[in-house]
Amino acid sequence: MIYLDNSATTYPKPVAVREMLRVGPVVYGANPGRGGYPMSNSTALEIYKVRSKIAEFFGAESEEQVVFTFNCTHALNLAIKGLAKKGGHAVTSCLEHNSVMRPLYKLRESGDFDFDIATVFSDDDKTVASFESKIKSNTDFIVCTYASNVFGDILPVEKIGHLAKRYNIPLIVDAAQAAGIIDIDITRDNISCLCMPGHKGLYGPVGTGVMLLSQNCFPDTIIEGGTGSESKNLSQPEFLPDRFESGTLNTYGILALGKGIDFLKKNKIDNIREHENELIYYLYKQFLNSDDVILYNEFFSEKFVPILSFNVINMQSELTASILAKENIAVRGGFHCNPMAHKYYRTSHSGTVRASVSAFNKKSDINFLINFVNKIAKIKKV
Repeated sequence: MIYLDNSATTYPKPVAVREMLRVGPVVYGANPGRGGYPMSNSTALEIYKVRSKIAEFFGAESEEQVVFTFNCTHALNLAIKGLAKKGGHAVTSCLEHNSVMRPLYKLRESGDFDFDIATVFSDDDKTVASFESKIKSNTDFIVCTYASNVFGDILPVEKIGHLAKRYNIPLIVDAAQAAGIIDIDITRDNISCLCMPGHKGLYGPVGTGVMLLSQNCFPDTIIEGGTGSESKNLSQPEFLPDRFESGTLNTYGILALGKGIDFLKKNKIDNIREHENELIYYLYKQFLNSDDVILYNEFFSEKFVPILSFNVINMQSELTASILAKENIAVRGGFHCNPMAHKYYRTSHSGTVRASVSAFNKKSDINFLINFVNKIAKIKKV
């Protein structure tokens, strides 16, 4: 299979990740933090080590700031609903995934919360100015994607972070398409809450995610339960990470995620991104010279993550993706859980075909895709 759907989840996974999923239930089969016997203690220690790796990787001051979640959507719900106040307000962008928009709409439907949408421009300063123009006296937080999951646009998160700091407003960042691809430092970038999946650019397994909190960000809880700590107290623990980690963690997934972080540190995210950018730029240049392919933006490596959305002229995106799937080429067609981005790029009628690469893709994979897209276009003409 030619796998070019890495924005949905990276495949294949590094060998060490797969191996941890195999041995985890055998070696680390006990519940961490729930017992005083050796296997429980050793499992808890390994979980702690993964927290430390993630904290260091993303510039957190303490491993306690690392909260494990089940995915990025889970993390975003914890952050958005935990920071929203009655009568409050939020600012978001015109490129947001449903993982941001649906929680915001749910809060609006409650009748006592609202939000405004800032426009993203190619000029970063204009984007920041658009965000600033939407801030109100009752704005509880700003929430935005780091990079679009459909078209790859990178938002000026560091500048938005400085804006949020100036107004003393928390900044929540959806790093689903950026974590492991872009160098992110929550302290440097003034990010209050970084939400990310484990199974995409971090090369971990599905069912893993992280909510990384700055030391001055303390959302309310939306889930309470057993944490293995302060068990005689019916109130949820106030301290991190227990405050947000009710119930048993996805132990084997978290330990495998730690191996994904090791893979990134060994291979260096700058090197991985350079490799991925070269592949997407090559694909972009080939399609740019085709009269049968529609492109929606220019690919500049400093402005976009390695994602390319396209369409075959006069063909719905789902049909193109379906034909490619029959040739064992995995891409995604449709609307990618993001009507906002499609409205912005005026592709609401067709959706797009999205190709996204990982460290394991090769130029031959891209050539395979190009050849079959050209064949599809010729068949369409006939």
